[in-house]
Amino acid sequence: MTQEARVRAPAESRPASPSSGEGPSPRRSRTRRLHDAVTGYSFLAPNLVLIGVFLFLPLVWALLISFRETNGFGDGDFVGLANYQRLLSDPAFWRSLANTVLFTALVVPLSLLAGLGCAVLMNSVLPARGLFRTLIILPMAISGVATALIGVLVFDQNTGIANKLLGAIGISQVPWQSGGTAAFISVVLVTLWWRIGFNMIIYLAGLQGISPELYESARLDGAGPWQRFRFITVPMVGPSTFFLLVMNVIYSFQVFDIIFVMTNGGPGRATSVLVTYAYERGFSTREQGYAAAIGMVLLLVTLAFTALQWRYSRTRDLVE
Repeated sequence: MTQEARVRAPAESRPASPSSGEGPSPRRSRTRRLHDAVTGYSFLAPNLVLIGVFLFLPLVWALLISFRETNGFGDGDFVGLANYQRLLSDPAFWRSLANTVLFTALVVPLSLLAGLGCAVLMNSVLPARGLFRTLIILPMAISGVATALIGVLVFDQNTGIANKLLGAIGISQVPWQSGGTAAFISVVLVTLWWRIGFNMIIYLAGLQGISPELYESARLDGAGPWQRFRFITVPMVGPSTFFLLVMNVIYSFQVFDIIFVMTNGGPGRATSVLVTYAYERGFSTREQGYAAAIGMVLLLVTLAFTALQWRYSRTRDLVE
């Protein structure tokens, strides 16, 4: 090796120093990370401001009101936990809570099953798929109030379409407004019609992400339609199911418009839920501190159910 090669080799084997310009300096790296962070937060800022003004600020204000006795005019009197203590001895509150839990227990699983079934049918070769898809998705194009008004036309006790059809086939009319059980069923049916379309769209997106080779392999191995549905379709749409479970539970606990328009919580509080009861106390009897306490309880119950579902989903994913 020549003397020139021996001198060049150690120089080439030495790592480049940060100041040599061959790599980013620590100061430049920090500046770049700061610039990226500022850019990211600048994009998030409008949404964060809207969430803070229209979500977190009203929540904090409602929490403060729940510790006061006020009718909406003036600051009212600070009563501490008196509004929450009143909840424990209020039979109307417990009836509304029980109705809310029952409504959730019926609507959530039924809407998920119906949404998945409709998605499977729409994802296959089904005659008149466009017509059925339109009928199912139609409530998504209108508001909950408009859907409830359609429900009133169908389930009106005297002039509704449902009772006319029942009378045409010789079945006695159903007291949709005067009977507590019938009124509750009518609300559940209209809510299902409103929620199935959204569930179907989410499930359709999940089904279209499943490889057709999985079904073909299972069919060649002798798996029938039910086995393919149970062991391929249901597990593969698991993430969609978890998302819809959380969304439908939150919606069911916060349902208001359909019940308010169709039954207004009646008859005899048979369809009263927490939100309609809070509305009644806050705007009819002007007990806004008590209504805010009901809203805080509703928030805690919703957060508890969401946390349980999230924990169950994470535990299941770790086990699998």
